[in-house]
Amino acid sequence: MMTIFAAPVFDATVIFEGQELFKGKGSASLWSEKLAAELGIAVGVQKVGTGWALCGAVDGEDCLWGIHGQRLKRISTNPAG
Repeated sequence: MMTIFAAPVFDATVIFEGQELFKGKGSASLWSEKLAAELGIAVGVQKVGTGWALCGAVDGEDCLWGIHGQRLKRISTNPAG
């Protein structure tokens, strides 16, 4: 079984503060469902600047996922992170 993190993200994206995000809420929502199924957690979508990120909590820590190289990637909105 292939992991969701290896699946290519060919949806439209935007760059906001150096982070590649989903351009539309609809495609972000579809990917949030896939990520939730793989991780077994609740995953939603969150507006970040001009784009949309996936959001959820893993081991009690709030997480955001965006895109890097057409793959899902955990991102940080903290400039030091």
